[in-house]
Amino acid sequence: MASATITVNGQPVSLADVPTHTTVLDFLRERGLTGCKEGCAEGECGACSVLVARPGIASPAEWVAVNACLAPAAALDGQEIVTAEGLGTPDALHPVQREMAVRGGSQCGYCTPGFVCSMAAEYYRPGRASAGQPGAGHHGDGQRSAHEHGPNGFDLHALSGNLCRCTGYRPIRDAAYALSDPAADDLLAARLRRPAPGPAATRLETQGRRFTRPADLAEALRQLRDEPDTTIIAGCTDWGVEVNLRGTRAARVMAVDRLPELRGVTVTGDQVEIGAAATLTEIERRLDGRVPLLDQLFPQFASRLIRNAATIGGNLGTGSPIGDTPPALLALEASVVLAAADGERVVPLDSYFTGYRRSVRRPGELIRAVRIPLPLAGLTSFHKIAKRRFDDISSVAVGFAIDIEAGVIRTARIGLGGVAATPVRAYATEAALEGRAWSPETVRAAAAVLRAEGTPLDDHRASAAYRVAMLGQSLLKLYADHTVHSNTGHSNTGHSNTGEVPA
Repeated sequence: MASATITVNGQPVSLADVPTHTTVLDFLRERGLTGCKEGCAEGECGACSVLVARPGIASPAEWVAVNACLAPAAALDGQEIVTAEGLGTPDALHPVQREMAVRGGSQCGYCTPGFVCSMAAEYYRPGRASAGQPGAGHHGDGQRSAHEHGPNGFDLHALSGNLCRCTGYRPIRDAAYALSDPAADDLLAARLRRPAPGPAATRLETQGRRFTRPADLAEALRQLRDEPDTTIIAGCTDWGVEVNLRGTRAARVMAVDRLPELRGVTVTGDQVEIGAAATLTEIERRLDGRVPLLDQLFPQFASRLIRNAATIGGNLGTGSPIGDTPPALLALEASVVLAAADGERVVPLDSYFTGYRRSVRRPGELIRAVRIPLPLAGLTSFHKIAKRRFDDISSVAVGFAIDIEAGVIRTARIGLGGVAATPVRAYATEAALEGRAWSPETVRAAAAVLRAEGTPLDDHRASAAYRVAMLGQSLLKLYADHTVHSNTGHSNTGHSNTGEVPA
């Protein structure tokens, strides 16, 4: 097996003797690349963002911004990254750096390198709309209003995971909107015309701890069979926090994020299958609106930086009662495909969770895929109640999928998060809706039932009483929104075409 290395700003850097729990952030700073900063150590501030070359959808490669504070350096074996230092120098500023400087986009400067890297990822995004076409195309953040896009097509949500405490966001926005297209001789733009590095089979062992990246799914399942206590990681947006803030150290860690068998996104006549290791950004772009409920969810899931790494399998695998995908997937009647060395089994998601961060997944199993049956319900909506509009954790999350025929509710599926020890289906509310007229009277009665679903608790995010109130309000809001959409002729049924979604 070749020695493990990361290409940093065009130069290979060895991973030899690097402890397996070392983050990319620490790996870079220990080598003098101190533009990468630690602000929160949990992926909420973006001061640590760097660019990683990843396989593209509209091009052979893309520069993707990720949080360096969460990813283990070992997980980037064989990969290429660019830091703020690699974008430009004081004597030859990158266009993003130049615009940030001349438009006053930096004061103390602590957050600036992270902003610059996130901005550069959007600057190089294939298909970024040209001047005069703000927001053209669907590129991985659902439906956006025009004021969130610049005249150069720059999507401000590319910066949703970057926080600034002193400058203020207007000059940063001005810098983003002033960017033109990359020059013809831009080397980082030219790099995107060649494929991104493939995954490297990795085995590193230091200080009695081991990190592996299997060559394929079969090897991964054999390792899990023989060592079922192995910690499985993908995007590391949850595990990275455990390592940083709680000092967690695992004896054996296995990365599955680049296994091709876990990264497919396929739409057939009767189902959508999403690979467990596809990132949320990749899923959104590859589905391109085919599952409207997920299209509503993704922009509210943390930030672009997090979605560029986080996976749907990881969000389910943690078993958190406040994960954002479970309520939507419960409403969509999704199933989980669990794989082991001796075969696979399919478990309905409403039978998957068994307790707080516990599930039916057995030792030696991993989540291979999520399946969503087709056809989809005609009326779907995702409501997330949180303290901030973006980049926050849910106090309550509700997924709705309702079919209405001739004014009568044929089926109703409702998934809830943040109101019990696990994500749950609102079975009583579903029963109160089905077979009844879609009317204010039915909705008010069902909203009273929905308020009693779950076992909400008081915590620092919300009181139990507030959560109860928000459950009832969510159904009333759904009805009000649907009435408005019906009167304006809007629909959320999405695409009807099927087939293999482009990788």
